[in-house]
Amino acid sequence: MTSPALTPSAGTPLAVADPGALIQSVDWLAIAPPLIAALAALAVLVADLFLPEARKKALGWLTVTGLALALIPLLPLLDGDPRSTFCLRNVTAATDNAGCSYVADHFALAFQLIALGGALIAALLSLHTVDEEKLPGGEYWFLLLSSASGAALLPAARDLATLVIALEVASLPAFALVALRRDGRGAESALKFFLSSVAATAVMLLGISFVYAASGSIHLTAVAEGLATAPGQLRPLAEAGAVLTLVGFAFKVAAVPFHFWVPDTYTGAPLPVAGYLSVVGKAAGLSGLALVTTLAFRPYGHTWGLVLAVLAALTMTAGNVGALRQRAGTRLSAVRLLAWSSVGQAGYLLVPLAAAGYAGSAEPLGATVAYALIYGLVNLGAFGVVAVVARGGATRLDDFRGLFARRRWSALALAFFLLCLAGLPPGVVGLFGKVVVFQAAVDAGLGWLAVVMAVNVVIALYYYLVWAALLFAPAESAGSAEPVPAVGRLPGPLAATLSLTAAAAVVLSVAPQLVLQVVGGTLF
Repeated sequence: MTSPALTPSAGTPLAVADPGALIQSVDWLAIAPPLIAALAALAVLVADLFLPEARKKALGWLTVTGLALALIPLLPLLDGDPRSTFCLRNVTAATDNAGCSYVADHFALAFQLIALGGALIAALLSLHTVDEEKLPGGEYWFLLLSSASGAALLPAARDLATLVIALEVASLPAFALVALRRDGRGAESALKFFLSSVAATAVMLLGISFVYAASGSIHLTAVAEGLATAPGQLRPLAEAGAVLTLVGFAFKVAAVPFHFWVPDTYTGAPLPVAGYLSVVGKAAGLSGLALVTTLAFRPYGHTWGLVLAVLAALTMTAGNVGALRQRAGTRLSAVRLLAWSSVGQAGYLLVPLAAAGYAGSAEPLGATVAYALIYGLVNLGAFGVVAVVARGGATRLDDFRGLFARRRWSALALAFFLLCLAGLPPGVVGLFGKVVVFQAAVDAGLGWLAVVMAVNVVIALYYYLVWAALLFAPAESAGSAEPVPAVGRLPGPLAATLSLTAAAAVVLSVAPQLVLQVVGGTLF
């Protein structure tokens, strides 16, 4: 039985009316995916202090194990109803998730699968890279796990404060990961990445402050209600805040004109880190952009839908035109081509978000989730094959000439990944993803955007097919360029990564409906 509140007076303590009401129960299963990744990061940090140098290779396998364990709680969560925690008083998961800061619904779980699965593949790619490039193992694995935990937290965040914190937890370790490369390019790339990201974050925080001032809340659904009923004198402030907030997330997605950091950062980072940024970093920014637009800025749906449609058209065009410049016979690297390709792919990922604004519904977001899952799988596989060639000393496009004669299975895997990215058979899963995105644009009445996408898909065919053709070209036709020899037997983790990604891509090409089963259900 609680005592009544006392009137404050000198020497009289202020009693709390109901101390029990301040204590919340935490749904540990709901928060398990990011929590396990964070605990694994702490375990790696502590183990690094006590393990002798000769046994620090075990830290890599500890990281792989931690990420695999973080994926396990997704299985029971996918089969149940959305779960929420960290809610305001009088708000329960059974009645309303509007006042909750963490919600594990189908949207969050699908992006957590992409984030943690992509981090797991990047960790497998990193096992040999850390040893061969003599990177500081303890720091590398701790930073990778920390960034992955932030990327897994972000899609489940349902208030602006948690979104910003999760985004920075995902981003700050990534700066350091890029800088760990020891040949001098890492520090320069990390500095460019850091400065541009900090500027984008500052702009986003200013926008969020404007949105909070206009709506009176930080919870996304409450923000939407506040913006819809905001008095006329606050409308300009709210609209400016929405625009500035979108700028920060557009940078993370690498949308034009906030894409300029991508080519230099990817080429200067260790190869697994470049692959991680192209998939997990992009997925984190995309999930945050989807949340703020579809939930918080729902009253401005038609406006931000048009803005995202224009950004999508510009981004896919800029990315594909930039990739066309990566010609065979030049000194430009294959990683740089994949960097520009990732910018173009970001444009495709933005199309369903724009369609959601026009449709006034979250239904088109399923296309974004499906395409992100497909893109993440095949793009990390392509980075894996580039890592194979990089062991021979270089990653120029001409270094892939005649790869079939030196590394038959690696060449076949890369050719298949490139066909998936291009959307050509037998890479049916890539074609399936593009069709789903194309249909979302058409159904929302964005026919002009669908035409722009179709033109860009044709443009992208050129550089993907040129690279694929190089794999089977005679080595002597390279002119003065000497083919890079095969370097012994592939390390086990690298071979396992290529086998895993290639097998998964083949299975999804045979049964692409499995992707829809993963992302199925009500997203919000």
